[in-house]
Amino acid sequence: MKRAVYPGTFDPPHLGHLDIARRSLEIFDDLVVAIAVRPRKELLFTIEERTEMFREMVRDLGDRVQVKPFDSLLVDFMKKEGIRFTVRGVRLFTDFEYELQIALTNFRLAGVETIFMMPSQEFIHISSTIVRDVASYRGDLSGLVHPYVEKKLREKFP
Repeated sequence: MKRAVYPGTFDPPHLGHLDIARRSLEIFDDLVVAIAVRPRKELLFTIEERTEMFREMVRDLGDRVQVKPFDSLLVDFMKKEGIRFTVRGVRLFTDFEYELQIALTNFRLAGVETIFMMPSQEFIHISSTIVRDVASYRGDLSGLVHPYVEKKLREKFP
């Protein structure tokens, strides 16, 4: 059985993230969405909120997707889970340059293989930063986030 990890901050998770998760299941039997507990950036949502939002987004995908927080090096989390593959979403060349550095380091540290996926065309422009900005000005979030995530964003930005 082939399993993969889809790691990220997901602050907040959006439809581009969901697209990558869904399409990963066309390649892998199971997917573990690994949500970073303490990334090196300021967060809008807690780890519990981000985990809950992503779980709600993938509820219809059944037990093939698990959502778990992690507070370690990704390679250590992957060793613990017994997984060798990671999926990374890339939108732009600048994303790829950064993600390639991570992929090469993870391979060097633990032999982790990285699969790069571009979001589908209708989601390629979405980022968590853009979603937070639109939400902060009470803009239209339809087509950007799952309805449950929109609800949580409206609670943060009433």
